[in-house]
Amino acid sequence: MTLRMPEPVFAALGVAVALLVIATVGASVSSRIRRPLRDAEVRLRIRMWWYIVGGFFMALVFDRRLSVVALGLVSFVAFKEFLTLAPTRRADSKVLLWAYLAIPVQYFWAGSGVYGMFSVFIPVYVFLLLPMRMVLIGETHGFLRAVGVIHWGLMTTVFCVSHLAFMLALPDLPGLKNSGVSLLFYLVVLTQLNDTAHYLVNRRFGRHAVLATVRPGLSVEGMLAGTGLTMLAAVALAPWFTPFTWLQAITAGLMIGVFGFIGFVATTAVERDLGVSESRHFLPGHGGLLERLDSLMFTAPLFFHFVYDQFY
Repeated sequence: MTLRMPEPVFAALGVAVALLVIATVGASVSSRIRRPLRDAEVRLRIRMWWYIVGGFFMALVFDRRLSVVALGLVSFVAFKEFLTLAPTRRADSKVLLWAYLAIPVQYFWAGSGVYGMFSVFIPVYVFLLLPMRMVLIGETHGFLRAVGVIHWGLMTTVFCVSHLAFMLALPDLPGLKNSGVSLLFYLVVLTQLNDTAHYLVNRRFGRHAVLATVRPGLSVEGMLAGTGLTMLAAVALAPWFTPFTWLQAITAGLMIGVFGFIGFVATTAVERDLGVSESRHFLPGHGGLLERLDSLMFTAPLFFHFVYDQFY
């Protein structure tokens, strides 16, 4: 079955392409005239946004099941990247095989729209089965840390991200065709807008540091600007992509703004604990895939259940 995109998403992607064209030309002119210190980083970010928008467009145009598979592959790569950074025991190789096998099962429940098993498979069944498999190995040294590391990785990179796939399986709502696609677009745009506002304001206007021991350069100004802009955008975009009232839109924007920031600093704290400055350079100019998913790992499940509990 081919997934038809609603007209507002077509228009929004057209606006995104136009903005990227302007940004690309502007960055090129800026590099010739002023050559600021971090201009190369800005150009790399713009280039990767081209890839992201193109990938998002292709994922929405083709069959819904292909989009679910693509998101499953994203979770697979993110979980693998996490395990390259996190310490695991040599004895846990068979346990990791079980963890990897949980990924297609979780995305099967997501793509099938089976809410019951989707919501409990990793948090309950995998949570209980993985330590059982570890006990059968007979190695107790480092047991608690190992099981905690593996389950944290599964919860963040697989369970949380799989909520994006479940959105594609949501049935239409009255007056909102392709509801899942529209809601997914709404969430991704607001989350990335929040991240971008944080980055730009922290870089140019940040004066009052916040959580400097976790990530130098974070500022109160960036946090407030990101959350405030996300709330405004949530209200402005809600009539086109959601069934929200203005109060629900404000709540969604506040939730995405606050928990997007929490996801960013939590992932940064994990990287610092593991002794790395950033995850692998999976995306040029963006660090690793974990750094691109850090905010979505927190906003996706919260936004999904906010919508699901009220409208489904």
